[in-house]
Amino acid sequence: MQKSWFGLIRHYKAAILLAGLGLCRPAVAQQVATGLLEPMAMEPVPTVTLAQPAGLPESPSHRFWDRENSILFATSAGFSAADFVVTKDNLHSGGQELNPITRAFTGSTTMLAVNFVGEAAGVLGLSYFFHKTGHHKLERAVSMLNISASGAAVTYDLAHR
Repeated sequence: MQKSWFGLIRHYKAAILLAGLGLCRPAVAQQVATGLLEPMAMEPVPTVTLAQPAGLPESPSHRFWDRENSILFATSAGFSAADFVVTKDNLHSGGQELNPITRAFTGSTTMLAVNFVGEAAGVLGLSYFFHKTGHHKLERAVSMLNISASGAAVTYDLAHR
């Protein structure tokens, strides 16, 4: 005679429930009746002084299009343009794109250009977002990261011609 799965599950659940209740019983037996406790002397509650929240220190603010950002964006755009040219030449000579995201745009030169322009616009937009939220180090780090990624891609493509 076969037992149904539901019956087996029900038996396991019942066994776990009984084991849990059996283990809880000694814990309940250790409780002390509150009537047997001696009353403690009531002490006054110490006064609490509220601490004033300390404000965040002012971060050094700057204009978004300052000299350093202008240089970073120009360098980023230059490396993105170089990456576009080297990638296009690589694809026309029978090579393949290694970046899986960019690979979706390798169907035509126009689509590839749109990809690299979108990349540059994304770097600019993310930098502006970080600038507006006060994360000035991240604002500059986005451009530096894009410069290093595009520079590595150009170097790799030129080395493997």
